[in-house]
Amino acid sequence: MIRQQRLRVELPLVLALGSNLGDRESTLRDAVHAISRINGVSVDAASSIVQTPALKVFGVDHSAPAYLNAILLARSALEPHALLTQLQRIETEQGRVREERWGDRTLDIDIVTFAHLLVDDELLSIPHPRAAERAFVLVPWLQLDPDASLPGVGRAADLLAGIENDATEFEAEPLW
Repeated sequence: MIRQQRLRVELPLVLALGSNLGDRESTLRDAVHAISRINGVSVDAASSIVQTPALKVFGVDHSAPAYLNAILLARSALEPHALLTQLQRIETEQGRVREERWGDRTLDIDIVTFAHLLVDDELLSIPHPRAAERAFVLVPWLQLDPDASLPGVGRAADLLAGIENDATEFEAEPLW
């Protein structure tokens, strides 16, 4: 008897996680484990946690709770929109409410890169359009991959050198 196996192609991706409401560290931990349980997704590595001031549409808001942020390196057999649906489900399960653009939130999960795919529609933009401007993305990403590069934009180290780095280490056990 010949048993057929299906090959599953998994593409590498970078996810950014952030939380500034509730038990931020626990929320990030729960999110990492929830992502690892998505059928078709494999988590390879998680950065340490960094803390940054809240960023609002009008700029940095030091009166709002600070964010905890981390980066995950993973692989996915899902297409980008299917992955987005699963990530938004996890955000909702963690109490995410979408009322205010760039408002305070229990959990935010962004797809920073997905292999070298380029996506730009009303639901999703890959690579993430503001990742090059965010120390809370670049700093933890460089921890995991010193040669990280944002497709079509440039090397993460060069991008970080050109912006204000307001990310500080947050003392915590490893996320993964």
